[in-house]
Amino acid sequence: MAKTYLLEIGLEEMPAHVVTPSVLQLKERMTAFLKDARLSFDAIKTYSTPRRLTVEVQGLEDKQADVKKEVRGPAKKIAQDADGNWTKAAIGFSKGQGASTDDIVFKDVKGTPYVFVQTFTAGKTAAEVLKAGIKDVITKMNFPTMMKWSTFSFKYIRPIRWLVSLLDDKIIPIQILDVAAGRTSRGHRFLGHDVDIKTATDYEADLDSVFVIADAAKRKAKIREQIATLATDHDWQIKVNEDLLEEVNNLVEYPTAFAGDFDTKYLTIPDEVLITSMRDHQRFFYVTDAQDNLLPHFVSVRNGNTADLANVARGNQKVLTARLEDAAFFYHEDQQHSIQEYVERLKKVSFHDKIGTMYEKMQRVMYISGFLANQFGLTETEKNQLHRAAQIYKFDLVTGMVGEFPELQGVMGEKYAVLKGEDPAVGQAIREHYMPVSADGDLPKSKVGAVLAVADKIDSISSFFAVGLTPSGSNDPFALRRQAFGIVRIVRDQGWDFPIRKFEQAIQHELESHDATYNLNFAEQTTPIAAFLTDRVKQWFSNRKLRYDIVDTVIKGSDQDIRVMFKAADVLNVHQDDPDFKDTIEAFTRLLRITAKANVDVDELSVDPSLFENDAEQHLYDAVQKLRTEVTATTSMEDRFKALASLRPLIVDYFEQTMVMSKDEAVRDNHIKQLLIIARMVSVLGDLNQLIVK
Repeated sequence: MAKTYLLEIGLEEMPAHVVTPSVLQLKERMTAFLKDARLSFDAIKTYSTPRRLTVEVQGLEDKQADVKKEVRGPAKKIAQDADGNWTKAAIGFSKGQGASTDDIVFKDVKGTPYVFVQTFTAGKTAAEVLKAGIKDVITKMNFPTMMKWSTFSFKYIRPIRWLVSLLDDKIIPIQILDVAAGRTSRGHRFLGHDVDIKTATDYEADLDSVFVIADAAKRKAKIREQIATLATDHDWQIKVNEDLLEEVNNLVEYPTAFAGDFDTKYLTIPDEVLITSMRDHQRFFYVTDAQDNLLPHFVSVRNGNTADLANVARGNQKVLTARLEDAAFFYHEDQQHSIQEYVERLKKVSFHDKIGTMYEKMQRVMYISGFLANQFGLTETEKNQLHRAAQIYKFDLVTGMVGEFPELQGVMGEKYAVLKGEDPAVGQAIREHYMPVSADGDLPKSKVGAVLAVADKIDSISSFFAVGLTPSGSNDPFALRRQAFGIVRIVRDQGWDFPIRKFEQAIQHELESHDATYNLNFAEQTTPIAAFLTDRVKQWFSNRKLRYDIVDTVIKGSDQDIRVMFKAADVLNVHQDDPDFKDTIEAFTRLLRITAKANVDVDELSVDPSLFENDAEQHLYDAVQKLRTEVTATTSMEDRFKALASLRPLIVDYFEQTMVMSKDEAVRDNHIKQLLIIARMVSVLGDLNQLIVK
């Protein structure tokens, strides 16, 4: 008969960000344990609060299945001597299987007799299995931070205070340190009391009776509903930030949402400062009107009921007011200084002790961004905006506001720049140069901001590589992988050509010409940086589950131009299921193999039609000459592929009628030159030899 098993790990309050991943880990470990133990079940339900991680195994079989198997041992000639007596090998084998030599039978395997024994393992009860293994499920969990307590050496996310381990209504004994499992759980720290769980299926209802909503999804839904009610009652707009909701949900066991207010005078501070103070520092939800204007109110969630809620609101208002007073002071104080004063201060701010100051970094980025602006075709107006932004874009790092609220770097740079009369496009670029701040974060919307973001990231990567501080394994303290991935995403989004090696070399030359290298040699890092960025392109493809052979094709044959990699991959991915795709690729790879070791002057690929020996050569030559005039630098990758694919029947005819490796050296070289021209045109798609076609 199916049973229900309940395991609750009671803890001191955990950090909010570890609650959800920890209970999911517990579920995974329980699932793996039961499967390894051959105990089938229907489902595992999770419960979690800041003080508990719980799994409820539903439909658990009450006993393992019996296991019968036949085990092969040594060959008969090894198992018995000449007189038919059992050898030590046979005796040891049978004992190892829990049997005796009387249980041995002989069976032929490919004409050779071997000894076999039949083994039988009776299935254990679910209670026996759980008693033997659940402790390991608990103690072998991993957490981002660990601690030990009392005199114990054991480490866990937080001290374990109680354990509930019930198979239906029976306690499955577990002992971890000085805590023995039972049926007693704990209610809300202030509103509830200890509660005995009679049976495993009573868990959720029993905890609800002591002011604990154990189901995280139900708790979150209740918070969302309470916030919506407050918004409706006051005619407010409240955009529920999902990350904040998740955090708040993992801070409470019995949520009650309430509203608070702050003085309207603080609305003169930029919205971003107010929102950061409320959302990031106090975990409040901010309030707007129908036009998205910030209102002097907030919504918070207490871990308790409605008793004395007005006092709770006043306490939260008092704490928020203190934060806003600090913000108001810094906001007005920062405006007493010019942007140039802040830039001068950056001369004494270290970017990294092995690299130099933040001011020196800005100088490098100014020249790098100028080079990129020319490559990416920015207008003169955009170039001027970019130049000004690059001159000052880190100035807000030394303002009081960013010192107090580091999350606002870039944001305050934009606000202060505009207040000081800078072009709004300059301010926008200052804010956008940090983007993206995560693997899937927002990208810069302006070209000026996008170029500055790429230039800043190139400088960071190149600088750290130049002083030997490169990522290794999972260690990436300067987030260089994230910055490189950001470059890849921005380049793809903007559709810019980005030949990595060429740009790295040109950037070093640009810095040298302005005496702005500050003793950093980027040129020596061209190869490792190109490989580093190319790996991020592969990561992008991998995230989208692109065929690995298509990835290898475009990565290995693109001369490491990021845009070309993307365009080629898109085209190959679109056409991979075309009915003639296989034949087209095979035609190309055949000529690529022939020309791979061509020993001709590659700078003089002029084909002499007078040396042609058949019509197929002439037809292919005419078609190629036409493509060379029609396919230009502006031709899309899609149209290039279609144009090249149109050569397939001509290439097939060519190979059927032409002896490429003619004994006549002049004719042979003419053939090779003709094929090399096509090979060079095809190379834009990548190294097609890597492509697997079926």
